[in-house]
Amino acid sequence: MPDSSMAAAINAPLHPVVRFLGGLSKQLVWLIPAAIVAGLVSGVLADLSSLKAAVLPLTMLMVYPMLVNFKIAEAFSLKDFKAVALAMVLDLVVLPLVAWGIARAFFSHEPQLYVGMILAGLFPTSGMTISWTGFAKGNVGAAVKMTVIGLIAASFLAPFYLLAFAGSVVNVDLAEIARTVGLVILVPMLAGTLTRTGLVKAFGAQRYQKRIAPVFPGISTLGVLAIVFVAVGLKAPMIVSKPQLLLTIAVPLLLFYGANFVLSTVVGRWLLPRGDAIALVYGTVMRNLSIALGVAIASFGPEAALVLAGAYIVQVQAAAWYVKATDRVFGPIGEPATTEASAQPSRTAA
Repeated sequence: MPDSSMAAAINAPLHPVVRFLGGLSKQLVWLIPAAIVAGLVSGVLADLSSLKAAVLPLTMLMVYPMLVNFKIAEAFSLKDFKAVALAMVLDLVVLPLVAWGIARAFFSHEPQLYVGMILAGLFPTSGMTISWTGFAKGNVGAAVKMTVIGLIAASFLAPFYLLAFAGSVVNVDLAEIARTVGLVILVPMLAGTLTRTGLVKAFGAQRYQKRIAPVFPGISTLGVLAIVFVAVGLKAPMIVSKPQLLLTIAVPLLLFYGANFVLSTVVGRWLLPRGDAIALVYGTVMRNLSIALGVAIASFGPEAALVLAGAYIVQVQAAAWYVKATDRVFGPIGEPATTEASAQPSRTAA
């Protein structure tokens, strides 16, 4: 194709379906509650138990488009090392322990809810980590590295964390959990890499990035909505008969995300410049609930998945509000000495 024709193809208006899918992930603030209500109503009116068999393949199909734009090579640069290292300490050590402590405090006699709370703390970052960091004018490059490294590390650590944190409460089959995590993360990651490579080769990097890549997050969002619908629908009769269960789930989730926001904000202000601090917040607060939800419902049951469905609402709403508060928390872009790190370098070094 001549250069002029190629440029015209790249710059032509996007197809309405592409625009719809490209903007879908930005509507999670109201789409997740809508999926929960739809699942609740459907589960009360009809028997959805036959849908349980579709959970694992549906989860793989949900995660696959999320990982088409996932570039492992982007993790191997030492740029942004301090921000990424701090995020990994919080994501892979501190926050799993926080989730475990909250699970013990609130769900010690509710095994399914217990493991759901553990899962909420195990899988760090998602594509929305990068998006929200961009919305808040943070360091997107650092957010990309946090997403890549966090997801790879968690895929190997999660089975062992589940055995250590939840093995005394629920039956944790290490081999089965490892198989599920592999099917939910590693297989879609490989398929996504092959898909991206093939599409870039066929259409060129620029055309792929502008006209094809925006479709995949929207497809993944449709999968998230389907999984949330199934998770709530399978337990709808129980939710209706025990409405206090929603409050039981809400309080520990608010504590978990509140602690997460406070901890990452304090660490970011103390040790990092503004852009890196914002990436740290979204690189820790935005848990990969899609993967956690798939593991929960495939390996432990829909009651465990209810915690993750509730976490979606808290996480998305809190992330949106935090964007609006960013300038008050970290100061406007370009303002000198907006962080403790820049204001007191000697204390940072210590």
